[in-house]
Amino acid sequence: MTLQEGDIVWTTVDRIMGTVVFMKIDGDGEGTVIESEIAPGRVKNIRDYVVPKKRVVCKVIRINGDRVDLSMRRVSAKEQKEAKEDEEKERNYKSILRTILKEKLPETVNKIESDKRKVSELLEEAKANPKILEKYLTKEESAKIVEILGNQKQKKAEVKKEIALTTIKPNGISLIKEILKGFNAKYIAAGKYLISSESTDLKSADNQLKKNLEEIESRSKKRDVEFSIKEK
Repeated sequence: MTLQEGDIVWTTVDRIMGTVVFMKIDGDGEGTVIESEIAPGRVKNIRDYVVPKKRVVCKVIRINGDRVDLSMRRVSAKEQKEAKEDEEKERNYKSILRTILKEKLPETVNKIESDKRKVSELLEEAKANPKILEKYLTKEESAKIVEILGNQKQKKAEVKKEIALTTIKPNGISLIKEILKGFNAKYIAAGKYLISSESTDLKSADNQLKKNLEEIESRSKKRDVEFSIKEK
């Protein structure tokens, strides 16, 4: 993976020198977090937030040659949640490999990660294209992994958003039904609806929900129906 500004990355605290924290970025070298990027407000003691070997989610804020500047405080709650979900998925997929590879797991994971790939990404892709596993595993091992993946029950991530649709037109109910047709919409109260979206991960579900809301807004404008999203 090639880092870009704005990327959310998992890091491990390597060392603390004065007001600078040196982080090992998963699969991508090293970065630093200065004191003002650790937390909002004044940081009295850096070690209240970080200690060596602690796992931390950071945002890439600047890249200058080999230097990577990171921030902890700029990671939103949503980004934090998505990162934790991704790490849990990675851990679960490594467990699948472990059941087949046993003591060969560390060596195989190193090969996969040296290609700048995550184990979870490889195994997700292998569901549609099993052949790609044979770059890292024997045919027999690949076949066993594919069988496990085929029997795996995929956990769904769901996101929801409340919207309001209002109109004074006499055929308003019919118009709203047309607007919401094809979407997972639940009636809450007068003019209020809960729109939801599901996917295999939180990020995909969130992106799909965003597209759905954009389409609902577009349909509403065409029918002269007022549309609004309830913000938290």
